[in-house]
Amino acid sequence: MAGTGRAGNVTRREALIGAGAAGASLMLPGGSAFAQGAKPAELKVGIATYLSGPASVFGVPGRQTAEMLFDEINAAGGISGIKVRPIFVDEGPGVDHVVGEYRRLVQSEGVHLIFAAISSADCIACAPLADELKRPTLLWDCGTQRIFEDNRYSYAFRTQANATPEILAALLYLLKVKPDFKSIAVINQDYAWGRDSWDIFRTAMNTLKPGVKISAELFPRFGATDFSTEITRVLALRPDVVLSTSWGGDLDALIRQASDRKLFERATFVMPLAESSLQRVGKALPAGHIVGARGDHWFLHPSPADPERLKRFSDTYKAKYNAWPIYPCFHMAQAVSAMKAGIEKAVAAKNGGWPTDAELAAAFKGLEFPSPTASVRIREDGQGLENQLIGTTLHSDKYPFPVLTDMIVFPAESVTTPVGQKSADWLKTLTPDMVAKLPQAQAFKS
Repeated sequence: MAGTGRAGNVTRREALIGAGAAGASLMLPGGSAFAQGAKPAELKVGIATYLSGPASVFGVPGRQTAEMLFDEINAAGGISGIKVRPIFVDEGPGVDHVVGEYRRLVQSEGVHLIFAAISSADCIACAPLADELKRPTLLWDCGTQRIFEDNRYSYAFRTQANATPEILAALLYLLKVKPDFKSIAVINQDYAWGRDSWDIFRTAMNTLKPGVKISAELFPRFGATDFSTEITRVLALRPDVVLSTSWGGDLDALIRQASDRKLFERATFVMPLAESSLQRVGKALPAGHIVGARGDHWFLHPSPADPERLKRFSDTYKAKYNAWPIYPCFHMAQAVSAMKAGIEKAVAAKNGGWPTDAELAAAFKGLEFPSPTASVRIREDGQGLENQLIGTTLHSDKYPFPVLTDMIVFPAESVTTPVGQKSADWLKTLTPDMVAKLPQAQAFKS
């Protein structure tokens, strides 16, 4: 996912990675889980997720989804006949902790794969570790586009999209449904994700609709609970649009307080991550505002590739955890699906023999695997191609929270930075005819 406030410690993080690499020769070798090509007694999978702190609103549903799907795999006989076992580690304590846990999982626990992570900072730290320790690693939720734009890795792969398509899709939707807006204010969390996502949005907006007045750029601290200052200022400035890429408890509080102060009646909100807040804020969020799902994740997706697959996944999760799955659940499902497909591909390539770590890693390049709503393909640079769904909130008597209507599903290739290019440059090449070519919107069906 987006990451946390720790993502701002770039210098410290990079120093940490360098220290880890320099110290590697002094440590015990990680061992090669599949190096001998021997079939293991079980597949051990290290999974980094938030189990504590404010980001646990994403991390715990991710863990629940992993436990649910691992149980399903084992009940069906495992992957290529091998049972799978997750070993969870908490991202809450910070990057140093996650890096230490990554090394422990490989060198002491002997895990065969690692899923890392929710925090962009953790993913940036873990990707080079994957190559250093030669352990296949699936980046299951982090959002920073920098990982595969700035570097190339042989053992790290992302099983979802990144920030660029997630934010660009929301902008394109806004340009489609409210083309005449003239001013915008932003209220984002003050850390790397909040700043970087605004840079993406602003760069694309300046390209596709130059001249929009930026009324205010407000960055309350990460973890803030009181947004009265920001709301008062935006009420006074009266922008046509308010963008917030915030998430978790911060976004929940902003929505409730903005609702109390009638700010939703004064401006159209654009919230690319708010799908995960809908069930918590209920109908405090009025109808008529733009919401994204960090992918095409929505348990009421209007046109899933396999409706029965989505219904089974959503209903099973709802029955087990008394809530509809939110996007971290879908991202975890994609990582589990990629793991299964990758191992089966590698085993098939050896005519039933067990792959080495390098052979398994190679299997993820170009891999296409099913998600609960569509399919995802991992490009040659390691980046996943994932569709994006954006919609407008609607109140329905059927649910105690807003649902989405007028949904547009953006094909992944249309909003993802091409291989070998950087988002900051590619966004400047966009042309306004993109908006005219958008897919048809699909209404909510009760």
